[in-house]
Amino acid sequence: MIIGIPREVKKDEYRIALPPAGVRELALHGHDVLVEAGAGTGSGFSDEEYAAAGARLMDSAADVWGAAGMVIKVKEPQPQEYDYMRPDLILFTYLHLAAEERLTHAMIERGVTGVAYETVTDRTGKLPLLEPMSEVAGRMATQVVAQYLTKVHGGRGVMMGGVPGVRPANVVVLGGGTVGTNAAKMALGMGANVTMLDVNLERLRYLDDVLHGRLTTLYSNDTNITDSIRTADAVIGAVLIAGAKAPHLIRRDMLSAMPPDSVIVDVAVDQGGCVETTRPTTHSEPTFYVDGVLHYGVANMPGAVPRTSSLALANATLRYAIRLADLGLHDALNGTPGLADGLNTYKGHVTHPAVAQTFDLPYVAVKEALQG
Repeated sequence: MIIGIPREVKKDEYRIALPPAGVRELALHGHDVLVEAGAGTGSGFSDEEYAAAGARLMDSAADVWGAAGMVIKVKEPQPQEYDYMRPDLILFTYLHLAAEERLTHAMIERGVTGVAYETVTDRTGKLPLLEPMSEVAGRMATQVVAQYLTKVHGGRGVMMGGVPGVRPANVVVLGGGTVGTNAAKMALGMGANVTMLDVNLERLRYLDDVLHGRLTTLYSNDTNITDSIRTADAVIGAVLIAGAKAPHLIRRDMLSAMPPDSVIVDVAVDQGGCVETTRPTTHSEPTFYVDGVLHYGVANMPGAVPRTSSLALANATLRYAIRLADLGLHDALNGTPGLADGLNTYKGHVTHPAVAQTFDLPYVAVKEALQG
């Protein structure tokens, strides 16, 4: 198979889908890998490294997209890339279609096969291709909170761990999945008081056990969320419903209860955000205020640490990319546990129920779509 890796064009995105080591593995399997010149420089990988790994360097994105049977990316296609999509192309990347109606319709209209990292599952139902970036984003979220709590960055002027005689920051984490767990661990490591809310009691029991009771756990409901944010110096939104738009757990009318210049970091922003007032921002313009509360809504947080993120992502995605390339779409989906859950669009059909429900579109099951 001819596999294309274009340069990411989303604003402030410096990651690349595969490092040179990943390209070498695909080449060893007999595949032809096309890499757009300069695509790896943001992550510290040179064109020379890609050439040495067996890639063919291409002068333009159009050359990569046009020749490839499968394009591997990091972020969802941007509007300037829509016309590259076509019916005989497999697109393997983060799609987050439930938050991207325009992209969803573009993929349907162009008939492209969209396999989304974020909805691929494993044998236990976990999301193995979302997990590495969730780990990065969760850890970064706490670093971001610490930065924006300082007065010079617009926050309350609160230190995460306090000092003897002065209380530490109160950090509320919404969601106990991979993002929330990593955020909580980092915040605890900085000495903050951490409250975590989730609807999964078994998960809360587990976290209470492994973190030795160092954080407060609460069942996530409107009352507990409202009570928790009244004294929160910072809130980290870490809610995920696979493939679906995130629910708004904090409404605008709740912001008035939060302390002035408190901070919200909504990691769920790429799925629509779990805070009603969140909107996507960029690394170059990351924050805005609503009702006196600082909001951080960068939708590609791991892009700020692109080398770490690119390596971590490839560790998870490469084996699936090899399966798709070696076996072809049908056999790979049928023979790889959980990969079929990643199929979001196929030949003009929406094949993920949460995406179809979000936009009130017809849904076709994967098995039915592949047989059609």
